[in-house]
Amino acid sequence: MSVDPSAPVDPSASVDRLADRYWGSLLALNPSMATVYGDERYDDRLEDPSPAGRAAARSLAERTLAEARAIPADGLSVEERITRDILIVINELAIEQDDQRFDLLRVVDQMAGPQTLLAQVVVFQRADTPERVDRLLARIRAYGPYMAANADLVREGVRRGLTPPRIAAERTIAQLERMLAIPIESAVIPSIVQVTSEADRERIRDAVWETVYPADTAFLATLRDALPATRTDPGIWSAPGGDGLYRTQIRAWTTLDIDPEEVHRIGLERLEAIQTEQRAISRAAGLGDDLDAYRAALVADPANHPATAEELLERAREDIGRALSVAPRMFGRLPRAGCDVRAVEAFKEKDSPFAYYFPPNQDGSRPGTYYANTYDLPSRMYSNLATTTYHEAVPGHHFQIALEMENDRLSTFRRLGARIAGGAYVEGWGLYAERLADELGLYRNDEERFGMLTGQAWRAARLVVDSGVHHLRWTRDRSVEFLLRAGLTETDAIIETDRYITMPAQALTYMLGQLEIQRLRRQLEARDGARFDLRAFHDEVLGHGSLPLATLARELPTWVPEPA
Repeated sequence: MSVDPSAPVDPSASVDRLADRYWGSLLALNPSMATVYGDERYDDRLEDPSPAGRAAARSLAERTLAEARAIPADGLSVEERITRDILIVINELAIEQDDQRFDLLRVVDQMAGPQTLLAQVVVFQRADTPERVDRLLARIRAYGPYMAANADLVREGVRRGLTPPRIAAERTIAQLERMLAIPIESAVIPSIVQVTSEADRERIRDAVWETVYPADTAFLATLRDALPATRTDPGIWSAPGGDGLYRTQIRAWTTLDIDPEEVHRIGLERLEAIQTEQRAISRAAGLGDDLDAYRAALVADPANHPATAEELLERAREDIGRALSVAPRMFGRLPRAGCDVRAVEAFKEKDSPFAYYFPPNQDGSRPGTYYANTYDLPSRMYSNLATTTYHEAVPGHHFQIALEMENDRLSTFRRLGARIAGGAYVEGWGLYAERLADELGLYRNDEERFGMLTGQAWRAARLVVDSGVHHLRWTRDRSVEFLLRAGLTETDAIIETDRYITMPAQALTYMLGQLEIQRLRRQLEARDGARFDLRAFHDEVLGHGSLPLATLARELPTWVPEPA
């Protein structure tokens, strides 16, 4: 790792001032992220994936890292020490990934690739005044150069031999073909944009036709040209320097320096323990230890399936309401922001997971949003929906992220940006929340509890298949088969496998994060005995924003004081 020794260093600067400077510069380099958080300053532009944009991001990382290291840790407050930790972790990893040119792999992604950005960001961008409409039109026009720069990355990857897995390229090509087949009259962006007049919508439709369709057509052609050079072996081990790339991605997603073999072992052990719990439910239903028979009974039960997409969404809204009503038993602080429920947009539902969450904006004018996927509705079951809702919404990501954003004791960077280093904390909390929902009595019946355990088994299986694909050289089919045995439907097993292939190590964040939170809870319960205060524990886990797991483990026991 190289850090420019001539970069300006101000040892006397406060950590918070450094963090504020870093966050402001990061938003300028990532304007769509600024829009998602309600910052409108950069609504007229998109990210710059060109060599100039990459150089600017590299310079910011090197400068911030040097300044953070120059600030002595001794004498800092707890929150300042955490902020310094986070800045160092984020920027060390940014430089390491830039050295490895991971951007050449990230550019082809059926879930979060560049072709999805504009359609996603307009959901959050207001266009309700003439000035805001003009900014959106400028952003749409910027899509042409943006996609051209991404096409350059694809071609550079081919020249370097650093290409994406073929299944990711094939899925992205198919997604672009579907998007381009949509008539402009029904195009996604003009249909969902937040305008106040049809005249403005028509201006946006014209801009999309003039810029977005040609840019996507050109990017599609680039992907088709690159397809023969993509990797037929799905694991990142098959890329040049693949073993090192995987270990970096494990640290980038989890902040843990853990061996892939250890990840695989933990996954197998946790999966067996969870399936033991599932077998107890199956026996109580008179089906013995035959988990496949129990799953088949859930699939065959008409009452376990929504008849319409709206029924699925309404059930999610009901579960959120029930969770909110009992949350004060386990939490002293509750978020002010509400949580809406929406269906995943049609253009990307085929490539998206069962559900995901988007945060509220900074000023509280937009609530958090829980997206539920209604694609292939016959495969969706209420027994799986409940645990997913508690993970993504309440008391899971919505509580964790909304409380973080509303925490006035934290700097803007800590409230909004620390998730860059806290992926395992964030997803670990979501998975922990699924178990917590059981403690709160939120699951209506054994079927929903079995669904919760299926979700737990799925995350344990993720440890197995992610390390299997990217380290042990598993095939795509072997991953799908393993997930089917762990209880996923065929639709989800295929979508999830292709997600793991495209995003190495992201799948590890859930179970590894949950295990660390559970370990800390057991540690404090043993320390405090009957006087252990679970509400205080949860308030402190969520009271300092997103954290690297090592930081959480070091600091949490001091935040939850021993009872007098």
